[in-house]
Amino acid sequence: MATAGGPRRFCRCACFCSENLYVARYRLHVRFRGEEQLRRDYGAILRSRGCVSPQDFQQLLAELEEEVERRQRLGQEAAARKALIARSYHPVRPHIYNTLQDEALAPEFLAAAEYSTSPGADLEGLLQRLETVSGEKRIYRLPVFTAPFCQALLEELEHFEHSDMPKGRPNTMNNYGVLLHELGLDEPLVTPLRERFLQPLMALLYPDCGGGWLDSHRAFVVKYAPGQDRELGCHYDNAELTLNVALGKAFTGGALYFGDLFQAPSALARPLEVEHVVGRGILHRGGQLHGARPLGTGERWNLVVWLRASAVRNRLCPMCCRKPDLVDDDGFGDGFTREEPTTVDACALT
Repeated sequence: MATAGGPRRFCRCACFCSENLYVARYRLHVRFRGEEQLRRDYGAILRSRGCVSPQDFQQLLAELEEEVERRQRLGQEAAARKALIARSYHPVRPHIYNTLQDEALAPEFLAAAEYSTSPGADLEGLLQRLETVSGEKRIYRLPVFTAPFCQALLEELEHFEHSDMPKGRPNTMNNYGVLLHELGLDEPLVTPLRERFLQPLMALLYPDCGGGWLDSHRAFVVKYAPGQDRELGCHYDNAELTLNVALGKAFTGGALYFGDLFQAPSALARPLEVEHVVGRGILHRGGQLHGARPLGTGERWNLVVWLRASAVRNRLCPMCCRKPDLVDDDGFGDGFTREEPTTVDACALT
């Protein structure tokens, strides 16, 4: 398992500005290097999905160019938002900004994490302490937070949503929600959740995916509601592993669906649907194709934590499937590092 050392500099892959640009209207992720490449690589599928006229294509081209420019500005703008929020925002539930305490966590989650760190702990024993949604797809579920903590976190998120503070998009596919590092919840909430609790669990569940070497994350809350985002197209995460916790509120619909790993030839041939349960978290591999069915009624808020292991992604960027072209970045970047963790046994990751 990787040991803690001095501050590490994290990076992103240069492909961030050209790979996996999502076009919601055509439900398509594209690689974008210019007009000629776009026509050559995606002309046929775009036409089959309704991009027919020259005006359609020019509109798409403008949208992609705008998205590239947005990604290029992202780091600087995120840092400015975070600084302004730290100076000017007044929380309504300040206690959730304190370091994560056991009282916020469900007893089942605490028990599973405690077992995972006990001498002789193994996968078979851990599986007795959580729900196996799909053994074949390696998808699991267990309670994560208590109901009072979910309620307090939701109240804080709604208070921030209604404030006049600037807000960044959670990711390139969701338009509504909150980036937890901008709100100031990364260090007190998500980092201890990853280091103290999730890493021991993931080391047993996913040793081949870097579960024992998680050294960074990206955490955000997504919101689905009438008149806003209602569903989520099929995709895979820029993460080795993912935790997805339903925080509330009352809602119908919006189930997750899972295919196979994105590299599989027929990755969505037999999708598995999984209903959300408030307070419970779903654990899955980041490379598992998945999406969200349309929301029926109400509002659905979910905390999503992309868990990253530099020992894995330093070898191969999951977005461009090439050795990463590293660019220095702020915070955890996209989880890449220029140096390898000193205590990782590379054989354990193959």
